Amino acid sequence: MRNTNRITRASETDNPNSSNPTSPATPPATSRRELRRRRIGRRRFIVAGAIAAAGLVVGTGFTVQGAAETQARIEATQALNYAGTLHGEQVGAHRTIAAARILDNAEDTISVANAALAEAEGKVDASGLASSVASLNEYRSIPVDEVADLAKATRAEAEKTAAAAAAWDKARAEAAAAAAAAAAAELAAANTPDGARAFAADLAASQYGWGADQFQCLNNLWQRESGWSYTAYNASSGATGIPQALPGSKMATAGADWATNARTQITWGLGYVRAAYGTPCSAWSHSQAVNWY
Repeated sequence: MRNTNRITRASETDNPNSSNPTSPATPPATSRRELRRRRIGRRRFIVAGAIAAAGLVVGTGFTVQGAAETQARIEATQALNYAGTLHGEQVGAHRTIAAARILDNAEDTISVANAALAEAEGKVDASGLASSVASLNEYRSIPVDEVADLAKATRAEAEKTAAAAAAWDKARAEAAAAAAAAAAAELAAANTPDGARAFAADLAASQYGWGADQFQCLNNLWQRESGWSYTAYNASSGATGIPQALPGSKMATAGADWATNARTQITWGLGYVRAAYGTPCSAWSHSQAVNWY
């Protein structure tokens, strides 16, 4: 009996259609619709919340990104403004440096120009350079741009003047060298016996009025004394040169080059003949008589 009842209860409990008051009752259709509506509402609420949260996150991202871009633009603008200010300061500094250099160049140009003027004095016309220097001397009271142009023109004028003075010096030096060469050649020719005779004949005629007859006596006299050699020297007496001056230093009254220049010796010798004997023929007669004159 107990077993049968237990089985019966179990069967009744498992049967959904059982009228046992302890089994759950089946909900009506109205309740089921209400339950479904609530479930749908909760889902909509959750979805709406998720959308709102997502929107909040997205909106925050846009806001952060926009703020960053704004800050970047601000910093870029500040950097440009700073760069512009710095560039302006640099330009000003460069202009100041350039102006100082122009003034320094003006001073240097004046120095160069004055040196050129000194070098050109008495040689070439430097009036143009002198005018430029006078204008450039006022460089501290005229615009810098004008100073630069004036300094450039003055330096060019100084170079032209210096070149002209150098050309003048060169021409003068060449002329002096040519004259020296000619003099050396003339001296070399005069220092030969034939050259010495020619010079003596010319000087005797021009300075003393002695003609060919007197020169013949002179030629005989000095041929005997020295052979017309300006280097002749008598070791026993010390007589020197063409006229055999004793001592040879006497001839210094005619020129400091008496030891090397036949013309100096001849000039002194003719003067000695005139003073001591009056004429070359008188001196030659005396020499023939006593073997000296």
